[in-house]
Amino acid sequence: MARKVTLADVAATAGVSKMTASRALRGAADVSKSSLGKVQKAADQLGYVANPLAASLSTQRTQLVGVVVPSLTNTVFAEMVTGIAETIEGSGLQPVFGVTNYNADTEVDVLRNMLSWRPAGLIVTGVDHPDTAHALLSQTTEPLVQVMDVDGDAIDNCVGISHRQAGADMANALYAAGRRKIGYICCTQSYDIRARKRREGFEEALHLHGCDIAAMKRTNAPSSVPAGRELTRQLLTEAPDLDAIYYSNDDLAAGGQFHCLAEGIPIPDRLQLAGFNGLDFVEALPVPMATTRTPRREIGQLAAKMVLDRDAGRTTVLGSEVLFPR
Repeated sequence: MARKVTLADVAATAGVSKMTASRALRGAADVSKSSLGKVQKAADQLGYVANPLAASLSTQRTQLVGVVVPSLTNTVFAEMVTGIAETIEGSGLQPVFGVTNYNADTEVDVLRNMLSWRPAGLIVTGVDHPDTAHALLSQTTEPLVQVMDVDGDAIDNCVGISHRQAGADMANALYAAGRRKIGYICCTQSYDIRARKRREGFEEALHLHGCDIAAMKRTNAPSSVPAGRELTRQLLTEAPDLDAIYYSNDDLAAGGQFHCLAEGIPIPDRLQLAGFNGLDFVEALPVPMATTRTPRREIGQLAAKMVLDRDAGRTTVLGSEVLFPR
Protein backbone atom coordinates (compact mmCIF):
# COMPACT_ATOMS: atom_id res chain seq x y z
CA MET A 1 0.00 0.00 0.00
CA ALA A 2 1.35 3.45 -0.92
CA ARG A 3 2.36 5.73 1.93
CA LYS A 4 0.09 8.71 2.47
CA VAL A 5 1.67 12.00 1.45
CA THR A 6 2.06 14.33 4.42
CA LEU A 7 2.40 18.07 4.85
CA ALA A 8 6.06 17.50 5.75
CA ASP A 9 6.58 15.87 2.34
CA VAL A 10 5.09 18.92 0.62
CA ALA A 11 7.24 21.30 2.65
CA ALA A 12 10.43 19.33 1.90
CA THR A 13 9.67 19.18 -1.82
CA ALA A 14 8.89 22.91 -1.93
CA GLY A 15 11.95 23.79 0.12
CA VAL A 16 9.99 25.67 2.79
CA SER A 17 9.14 25.11 6.44
CA LYS A 18 6.17 22.98 7.42
CA MET A 19 4.48 26.05 8.89
CA THR A 20 4.92 28.01 5.64
CA ALA A 21 3.52 25.09 3.64
CA SER A 22 0.52 24.89 5.98
CA ARG A 23 -0.17 28.62 5.73
CA ALA A 24 0.24 28.58 1.96
CA LEU A 25 -2.28 25.77 1.54
CA ARG A 26 -4.73 27.63 3.78
CA GLY A 27 -4.42 30.73 1.58
CA ALA A 28 -2.85 32.95 4.27
CA ALA A 29 -2.25 36.48 2.99
CA ASP A 30 1.26 36.83 4.42
CA VAL A 31 2.80 34.01 2.33
CA SER A 32 4.89 35.27 -0.58
CA LYS A 33 3.79 34.53 -4.12
CA SER A 34 7.04 32.64 -4.67
CA SER A 35 6.48 30.34 -1.69
CA LEU A 36 2.81 29.93 -2.52
CA GLY A 37 3.71 28.82 -6.05
CA LYS A 38 6.34 26.35 -4.83
CA VAL A 39 4.00 24.82 -2.25
CA GLN A 40 1.09 24.50 -4.67
CA LYS A 41 3.35 22.93 -7.30
CA ALA A 42 4.70 20.43 -4.74
CA ALA A 43 1.20 19.57 -3.51
CA ASP A 44 0.01 18.98 -7.06
CA GLN A 45 3.08 16.91 -7.91
CA LEU A 46 2.76 14.70 -4.83
CA GLY A 47 -1.04 14.44 -4.92
CA TYR A 48 -1.37 15.93 -1.44
CA VAL A 49 -4.87 16.32 0.01
CA ALA A 50 -5.22 18.53 3.09
CA ASN A 51 -7.32 17.47 6.07
CA PRO A 52 -9.55 20.46 6.89
CA LEU A 53 -11.12 18.68 9.87
CA ALA A 54 -7.72 18.18 11.46
CA ALA A 55 -6.86 21.81 10.80
CA SER A 56 -10.07 22.87 12.52
CA LEU A 57 -8.78 21.50 15.83
CA SER A 58 -6.36 24.44 15.97
CA THR A 59 -8.30 27.07 14.01
CA GLN A 60 -11.70 26.15 15.52
CA ARG A 61 -13.22 26.13 12.02
CA THR A 62 -12.91 24.34 8.71
CA GLN A 63 -12.56 25.94 5.31
CA LEU A 64 -16.09 24.86 4.40
CA VAL A 65 -19.00 27.21 3.69
CA GLY A 66 -22.36 25.58 4.25
CA VAL A 67 -25.05 26.47 1.70
CA VAL A 68 -28.63 25.38 2.46
CA VAL A 69 -31.23 25.49 -0.34
CA PRO A 70 -34.72 24.00 -0.78
CA SER A 71 -33.84 22.39 -4.12
CA LEU A 72 -30.96 22.00 -6.58
CA THR A 73 -33.22 20.91 -9.46
CA ASN A 74 -34.87 24.34 -9.49
CA THR A 75 -33.01 26.68 -11.83
CA VAL A 76 -33.59 29.57 -9.43
CA PHE A 77 -31.44 28.04 -6.69
CA ALA A 78 -28.94 26.56 -9.13
CA GLU A 79 -28.19 30.06 -10.44
CA MET A 80 -27.78 31.42 -6.91
CA VAL A 81 -25.41 28.55 -6.07
CA THR A 82 -23.40 29.39 -9.21
CA GLY A 83 -22.97 32.93 -7.94
CA ILE A 84 -21.73 31.62 -4.59
CA ALA A 85 -19.28 29.13 -6.12
CA GLU A 86 -17.73 31.57 -8.58
CA THR A 87 -17.23 34.21 -5.86
CA ILE A 88 -15.64 31.81 -3.36
CA GLU A 89 -13.34 30.27 -5.99
CA GLY A 90 -9.71 30.95 -5.23
CA SER A 91 -10.37 32.02 -1.63
CA GLY A 92 -9.33 28.72 -0.05
CA LEU A 93 -12.92 28.11 1.04
CA GLN A 94 -15.09 25.32 -0.34
CA PRO A 95 -18.90 25.46 -0.57
CA VAL A 96 -20.80 22.40 0.66
CA PHE A 97 -24.48 22.13 -0.20
CA GLY A 98 -27.42 20.81 1.79
CA VAL A 99 -30.91 20.37 0.31
CA THR A 100 -34.04 20.56 2.49
CA ASN A 101 -36.76 19.79 -0.10
CA TYR A 102 -38.87 22.40 1.71
CA ASN A 103 -39.07 20.07 4.73
CA ALA A 104 -38.68 21.63 8.19
CA ASP A 105 -37.29 18.49 9.85
CA THR A 106 -34.78 18.02 7.04
CA GLU A 107 -33.68 21.63 7.41
CA VAL A 108 -32.92 21.09 11.09
CA ASP A 109 -30.92 17.90 10.34
CA VAL A 110 -28.94 19.62 7.58
CA LEU A 111 -28.10 22.59 9.81
CA ARG A 112 -27.04 20.38 12.72
CA ASN A 113 -24.69 18.43 10.47
CA MET A 114 -23.23 21.54 8.87
CA LEU A 115 -22.67 23.35 12.15
CA SER A 116 -20.93 20.27 13.58
CA TRP A 117 -18.27 20.73 10.86
CA ARG A 118 -17.37 24.18 12.26
CA PRO A 119 -17.98 25.94 8.93
CA ALA A 120 -16.24 29.19 8.02
CA GLY A 121 -19.65 30.59 7.15
CA LEU A 122 -23.25 29.63 6.46
CA ILE A 123 -25.58 30.74 3.64
CA VAL A 124 -29.21 29.73 4.21
CA THR A 125 -32.27 30.28 2.02
CA GLY A 126 -35.02 32.40 3.53
CA VAL A 127 -35.60 34.31 6.76
CA ASP A 128 -38.41 32.11 8.05
CA HIS A 129 -37.23 28.94 9.79
CA PRO A 130 -38.65 26.37 12.23
CA ASP A 131 -38.00 27.27 15.88
CA THR A 132 -35.25 24.66 16.27
CA ALA A 133 -33.51 25.78 13.07
CA HIS A 134 -33.77 29.41 14.14
CA ALA A 135 -32.17 28.57 17.48
CA LEU A 136 -29.31 26.73 15.76
CA LEU A 137 -28.67 29.63 13.40
CA SER A 138 -28.79 32.15 16.23
CA GLN A 139 -25.95 30.36 18.03
CA THR A 140 -23.42 30.35 15.20
CA THR A 141 -20.47 32.70 15.69
CA GLU A 142 -19.31 32.55 12.06
CA PRO A 143 -20.78 34.75 9.28
CA LEU A 144 -24.40 33.83 8.57
CA VAL A 145 -26.20 35.08 5.46
CA GLN A 146 -29.91 34.51 4.85
CA VAL A 147 -30.70 34.84 1.16
CA MET A 148 -33.48 35.33 -1.42
CA ASP A 149 -35.95 37.05 0.96
CA VAL A 150 -35.82 40.27 2.99
CA ASP A 151 -39.43 40.27 4.22
CA GLY A 152 -38.77 39.37 7.85
CA ASP A 153 -36.30 39.65 10.71
CA ALA A 154 -32.83 38.50 9.73
CA ILE A 155 -30.60 36.88 12.33
CA ASP A 156 -27.40 38.37 10.92
CA ASN A 157 -26.62 39.25 7.28
CA CYS A 158 -29.35 39.16 4.66
CA VAL A 159 -29.47 39.68 0.88
CA GLY A 160 -32.46 39.23 -1.41
CA ILE A 161 -35.63 40.83 -2.72
CA SER A 162 -38.94 41.80 -1.19
CA HIS A 163 -41.38 39.16 -2.38
CA ARG A 164 -44.32 41.20 -1.11
CA GLN A 165 -43.20 44.11 -3.27
CA ALA A 166 -42.66 41.81 -6.26
CA GLY A 167 -46.24 40.58 -5.95
CA ALA A 168 -47.55 44.12 -5.60
CA ASP A 169 -45.60 45.28 -8.65
CA MET A 170 -47.18 42.57 -10.81
CA ALA A 171 -50.65 43.42 -9.52
CA ASN A 172 -50.08 47.06 -10.44
CA ALA A 173 -48.83 46.09 -13.91
CA LEU A 174 -51.85 43.90 -14.61
CA TYR A 175 -54.24 46.58 -13.39
CA ALA A 176 -52.51 49.22 -15.52
CA ALA A 177 -52.99 46.90 -18.51
CA GLY A 178 -56.74 46.95 -17.90
CA ARG A 179 -57.07 43.52 -16.30
CA ARG A 180 -59.78 43.31 -13.65
CA LYS A 181 -60.83 39.64 -13.35
CA ILE A 182 -57.60 38.05 -12.21
CA GLY A 183 -57.03 34.45 -11.12
CA TYR A 184 -54.14 32.94 -9.15
CA ILE A 185 -52.39 29.54 -9.35
CA CYS A 186 -49.77 28.12 -6.98
CA CYS A 187 -48.12 24.78 -6.17
CA THR A 188 -46.30 23.89 -2.92
CA GLN A 189 -48.66 26.40 -1.35
CA SER A 190 -48.36 25.36 2.30
CA TYR A 191 -44.57 25.41 2.51
CA ASP A 192 -43.29 27.85 -0.13
CA ILE A 193 -43.26 30.85 2.17
CA ARG A 194 -41.83 33.23 -0.42
CA ALA A 195 -44.65 32.41 -2.87
CA ARG A 196 -47.14 33.08 -0.09
CA LYS A 197 -45.60 36.50 0.53
CA ARG A 198 -45.85 37.34 -3.17
CA ARG A 199 -49.52 36.38 -3.18
CA GLU A 200 -50.16 38.51 -0.10
CA GLY A 201 -48.44 41.50 -1.70
CA PHE A 202 -50.38 40.85 -4.91
CA GLU A 203 -53.70 40.73 -3.06
CA GLU A 204 -52.96 43.86 -1.04
CA ALA A 205 -52.11 45.85 -4.16
CA LEU A 206 -55.23 44.65 -5.98
CA HIS A 207 -57.33 45.62 -2.98
CA LEU A 208 -55.98 49.16 -3.15
CA HIS A 209 -57.29 49.26 -6.74
CA GLY A 210 -60.69 48.03 -5.57
CA CYS A 211 -60.15 44.49 -6.91
CA ASP A 212 -59.70 41.04 -5.45
CA ILE A 213 -58.44 37.72 -6.80
CA ALA A 214 -61.48 36.41 -8.67
CA ALA A 215 -60.59 32.69 -8.59
CA MET A 216 -57.75 30.61 -7.21
CA LYS A 217 -56.18 27.15 -7.48
CA ARG A 218 -53.57 26.09 -4.91
CA THR A 219 -52.05 22.69 -4.28
CA ASN A 220 -49.16 21.11 -2.38
CA ALA A 221 -48.10 19.16 -5.48
CA PRO A 222 -44.62 19.89 -6.85
CA SER A 223 -44.45 22.80 -9.26
CA SER A 224 -44.08 21.85 -12.93
CA VAL A 225 -45.19 22.75 -16.45
CA PRO A 226 -47.74 19.86 -16.56
CA ALA A 227 -49.14 20.98 -13.20
CA GLY A 228 -49.56 24.51 -14.56
CA ARG A 229 -51.40 23.21 -17.60
CA GLU A 230 -53.81 21.10 -15.54
CA LEU A 231 -54.46 23.77 -12.90
CA THR A 232 -55.14 26.32 -15.63
CA ARG A 233 -57.66 23.97 -17.20
CA GLN A 234 -59.40 23.56 -13.85
CA LEU A 235 -59.38 27.27 -13.06
CA LEU A 236 -60.78 28.34 -16.44
CA THR A 237 -63.45 25.64 -16.25
CA GLU A 238 -64.66 27.18 -13.01
CA ALA A 239 -64.05 30.83 -13.99
CA PRO A 240 -64.07 31.15 -17.80
CA ASP A 241 -64.40 34.96 -17.71
CA LEU A 242 -60.96 35.62 -16.21
CA ASP A 243 -58.86 38.13 -18.16
CA ALA A 244 -55.54 37.39 -16.39
CA ILE A 245 -53.88 34.68 -14.29
CA TYR A 246 -50.95 35.23 -11.92
CA TYR A 247 -48.82 32.13 -11.29
CA SER A 248 -46.38 31.59 -8.44
CA ASN A 249 -43.59 30.84 -10.95
CA ASP A 250 -42.71 30.66 -14.63
CA ASP A 251 -42.99 26.85 -14.87
CA LEU A 252 -46.67 26.98 -13.96
CA ALA A 253 -47.29 29.96 -16.24
CA ALA A 254 -45.69 28.12 -19.18
CA GLY A 255 -48.05 25.20 -18.55
CA GLY A 256 -50.92 27.67 -18.56
CA GLN A 257 -49.81 28.98 -21.93
CA PHE A 258 -49.73 25.47 -23.41
CA HIS A 259 -53.30 24.89 -22.23
CA CYS A 260 -54.48 28.15 -23.77
CA LEU A 261 -52.77 27.43 -27.08
CA ALA A 262 -54.31 23.95 -27.22
CA GLU A 263 -57.77 25.33 -26.47
CA GLY A 264 -57.49 28.27 -28.87
CA ILE A 265 -57.70 30.88 -26.12
CA PRO A 266 -56.15 34.11 -27.46
CA ILE A 267 -53.23 35.24 -25.29
CA PRO A 268 -52.49 37.87 -24.28
CA ASP A 269 -55.46 39.63 -25.94
CA ARG A 270 -58.18 37.67 -24.21
CA LEU A 271 -56.15 36.30 -21.28
CA GLN A 272 -52.90 37.70 -19.90
CA LEU A 273 -50.60 35.19 -18.16
CA ALA A 274 -47.96 36.28 -15.63
CA GLY A 275 -45.27 34.23 -13.90
CA PHE A 276 -42.33 34.87 -11.60
CA ASN A 277 -38.52 34.50 -11.79
CA GLY A 278 -37.79 35.67 -15.33
CA LEU A 279 -36.26 32.35 -16.40
CA ASP A 280 -34.49 32.22 -19.76
CA PHE A 281 -36.97 29.82 -21.35
CA VAL A 282 -39.75 32.42 -21.07
CA GLU A 283 -38.24 34.25 -24.05
CA ALA A 284 -38.57 31.08 -26.14
CA LEU A 285 -42.29 30.54 -25.49
CA PRO A 286 -44.63 30.82 -28.49
CA VAL A 287 -46.33 33.90 -26.99
CA PRO A 288 -44.68 36.65 -24.88
CA MET A 289 -45.57 36.29 -21.21
CA ALA A 290 -45.38 38.67 -18.27
CA THR A 291 -42.95 37.71 -15.52
CA THR A 292 -40.72 39.15 -12.80
CA ARG A 293 -36.97 38.95 -13.25
CA THR A 294 -35.02 38.31 -10.05
CA PRO A 295 -31.24 38.79 -9.50
CA ARG A 296 -30.51 35.22 -8.41
CA ARG A 297 -26.85 35.05 -9.41
CA GLU A 298 -26.13 38.45 -7.89
CA ILE A 299 -27.73 37.34 -4.63
CA GLY A 300 -25.33 34.39 -4.50
CA GLN A 301 -22.34 36.60 -5.30
CA LEU A 302 -23.18 39.13 -2.59
CA ALA A 303 -23.86 36.41 -0.03
CA ALA A 304 -20.47 34.81 -0.68
CA LYS A 305 -18.77 38.21 -0.42
CA MET A 306 -20.41 38.76 2.98
CA VAL A 307 -18.90 35.48 4.16
CA LEU A 308 -15.47 36.29 2.75
CA ASP A 309 -15.51 39.78 4.30
CA ARG A 310 -16.85 38.35 7.57
CA ASP A 311 -19.62 40.94 7.64
CA ALA A 312 -22.11 41.13 10.48
CA GLY A 313 -25.60 42.57 10.63
CA ARG A 314 -25.68 43.78 7.02
CA THR A 315 -28.87 43.71 4.93
CA THR A 316 -28.85 44.31 1.18
CA VAL A 317 -32.19 44.67 -0.60
CA LEU A 318 -32.06 44.10 -4.35
CA GLY A 319 -34.79 45.02 -6.78
CA SER A 320 -36.88 42.77 -9.01
CA GLU A 321 -38.12 43.83 -12.43
CA VAL A 322 -41.55 43.27 -13.97
CA LEU A 323 -41.29 42.30 -17.63
CA PHE A 324 -44.62 42.99 -19.28
CA PRO A 325 -45.24 42.32 -22.99
CA ARG A 326 -47.06 45.06 -24.82
